[in-house]
Amino acid sequence: MMRLKLLLSHPSVPVMLAAVALGVAILLMQGATWQWGFVVLGVGLQMLNEYGLHRYIFHLKPPRRQWAFDLLYQAHYGHHDFPTNHRLFFAPIWVALPMLAVNFALIYGLVWLVLPLHALTLAAAIVLVGGVATFLGYEWFHMTAHLTVSKTRVERHVTQLHNQHHFRDFSKWFHVSPGGEVIDRAMGTAIDREALKKQQRVEFIRTLGMTPDDPRLVAARKRFANRYQLSADDIARACRA
Repeated sequence: MMRLKLLLSHPSVPVMLAAVALGVAILLMQGATWQWGFVVLGVGLQMLNEYGLHRYIFHLKPPRRQWAFDLLYQAHYGHHDFPTNHRLFFAPIWVALPMLAVNFALIYGLVWLVLPLHALTLAAAIVLVGGVATFLGYEWFHMTAHLTVSKTRVERHVTQLHNQHHFRDFSKWFHVSPGGEVIDRAMGTAIDREALKKQQRVEFIRTLGMTPDDPRLVAARKRFANRYQLSADDIARACRA
């Protein structure tokens, strides 16, 4: 119950739930039975999207300009900086909603070129139902990985791999959703236990390789202290980490 309450407290989650409900409604009212099969395609595409966004956008080289750095700090850097801060667990709504809009428009346009009469229903199945439901699953598993709670076998497996990304090597294991490790293995960003035992922990792991007292980090922590309820002690500890 605590996890569900925490999940629903994030602004983007109720909106995403509404998107799934809209997709289901479109399929029920206008779709054919065979179109439900495209939900599975949406699951796979969202897992690729999850990996790509995390690896190539959220882990961009730290921008020199403070405004750009602040955007990435809110989107992801801050989560590495303060991995147990609940307010930094989830994708910001200003990331989630544009991604939803872009993905829907892209799939709708591609399907329209081939099957124009089914563009709306197939885009609903792929993006609104398959894609968004998978995104919500990602948010659940990611949140759970950072909480000290009783976990299922699958949740423990996700937590184990995700902890390696946070606390051993941030250039490995970019997936979070169960099954997504297949993508990491295919892309060369997986690491097995034996290799991990031989590898030293990456320097400045919580600040993605930046020195903890980097002026950009210091400025971002102070700027967003109230939003994420960071105390002066929290910030001081982060600067020494």
